Amino acid sequence: MDKLQPGRAPVYEMLEQYRHKGNISYHVPGHKNGEAYRSTVSAESAGYLTEVMRYDVTEITGTDDLHHPEGVIREAQELAADCYGAEESYMLVCGSTAGNLALILTVCSEPGSLLILQRNVHKSVIHGLMLAGARAVFLEPQIDPGSGLAVAPSAETVQAALAAYPEAAGVLVTMPNYYGMGSDLAPLAQACHACCVPLLVDEAHGAHYGQHPALPAGALAQGADGVVQSTHKMLTALTMGAMLHVQGPWLDRALLRQRLAMVQSSSPSYPVMASLDLARRLLHSQGAGAFTAGLAAVDVLRRGLAALPRFRLLQPAQPQQPVCGEAGAAGVKPPLRGAAYVTQDPFKAVIYDAAGVLGGFELQRRLEERGIVPEMSDDRHVVLAFSLGSKAEEAAELLTALQDIAAQTSLAAQQTGGSAASSDLEPTAGLDPVAGLDLTDGPSQSTYSDTAAAPAPQGGESFSSARTAAQAASYNSREGELTFSGHISTWNNFDIPAVSAPVAFSIRPVAAGETESVELEASAGRIAAEMVIPYPPGIPLLYPGESITASVCDRLIRLRIGGAKFQACADPALQHIMVYNIQKGGEA
Repeated sequence: MDKLQPGRAPVYEMLEQYRHKGNISYHVPGHKNGEAYRSTVSAESAGYLTEVMRYDVTEITGTDDLHHPEGVIREAQELAADCYGAEESYMLVCGSTAGNLALILTVCSEPGSLLILQRNVHKSVIHGLMLAGARAVFLEPQIDPGSGLAVAPSAETVQAALAAYPEAAGVLVTMPNYYGMGSDLAPLAQACHACCVPLLVDEAHGAHYGQHPALPAGALAQGADGVVQSTHKMLTALTMGAMLHVQGPWLDRALLRQRLAMVQSSSPSYPVMASLDLARRLLHSQGAGAFTAGLAAVDVLRRGLAALPRFRLLQPAQPQQPVCGEAGAAGVKPPLRGAAYVTQDPFKAVIYDAAGVLGGFELQRRLEERGIVPEMSDDRHVVLAFSLGSKAEEAAELLTALQDIAAQTSLAAQQTGGSAASSDLEPTAGLDPVAGLDLTDGPSQSTYSDTAAAPAPQGGESFSSARTAAQAASYNSREGELTFSGHISTWNNFDIPAVSAPVAFSIRPVAAGETESVELEASAGRIAAEMVIPYPPGIPLLYPGESITASVCDRLIRLRIGGAKFQACADPALQHIMVYNIQKGGEA
């Protein structure tokens, strides 16, 4: 290929030329550039899609072939590799799902291959394990002690897993998480490369990383070997448009291309590919300047929230100890491991009610009533996804909505004598309000980061267990009586092994006769036949095929008693759990 021209968008330009030539179509697709709809009555027309159909082509002379690129698609992928800092880049027309599947099927090339990965992964990763017939060793992610949200495993945990399972084919982690939270990936990459295995990163929410000084570094820059990005999420491609980037010697690229051909359509969407081309060209042409307007919109929100202490932004806690190698002013030893949460995507504005009045779901509902549609919410937080397409005036409208919500709920509390009467104004169980904590002052650190009330860690005690008493205090009655129940907090899974035993995955469906429902109390020693996810924070404690150890069983019982919610299991109250029959090898 000749010298790259960053200002070009080869696939997009090819479609423009196709449209202007106006050739007669004797090829698929059958709508014939939208002509099938142009003679219909208005009630049967394709409307705005008619124009899209003018550019909806297939593999014909001049349009190239995604699965054997030699022309415009090849040039577009080479431009993408140059823009994102990869050695090779591949367009994905089936979202990051296709990239995750292809990476797993490449690394786990034979049934029974072993992959090390964090517990809290996207469902596409689990599907990849099933398709590959792989064995998985799950790693506990580090938990941010302020918010209770899971990030990624520590480098020490990855090193321990690689030492315990030297046959591992690779390590897969997610970074950043849905909330834009991240930690340092470089030590994980170093640990993997020391053992001659690749680090795979599901960077679906970080396609924009590394493109501006205000953004965290991307996974490739930190040494990852295979990185999947959803260009449609935080950049500007059409939905389903994603990229897979690779570098280094640890991935079989010929096999990877073959796997991509397996999991992607043989009739890929050219409009989606053109949108990937345009998204890349925008970054290539404008550089960091592409993010100026979006970051300005975020700044409007930040400055506005500074004057509205009712709502806070999730942020990494300020460093409490010197970095490794630095001497402490008072003889404090450097931390033994990296922090769970050290980076935050500025475009993921995660807000919460510092007064503990509104939970995340209710806050989202009230925002949507005012025409503000968030990305998602949980019982504490609302995630607002900004991008390079966000506008300062829209951020101002968001602030107006938050001010209105704050005033409305404050008035409701005043009318009820200082405590809201309606259930949606009560602090939810998930908010864990703690007596004596001032949630309206102080620096904007990690959510609920007022850790002074928690006892200091003693000896080898984990930080999460040390602050149990403060964090897990919860309202157990309408009168707001505080009781401490730290042993049932869904965030403090410190009695669960950091590295699991291998769990076998298979595409073979499980027959009803192979499983049975047993009381949770009787499940220790059995093999789980379903996933069990305490929520929050949404980390599976059990995957199908995983042994239910006595500690896990006890943990689930205590979570149930404490009123935790459970997802993905047949009995959401978890009185019973599905296990494999003993006759089918369901006894550990």
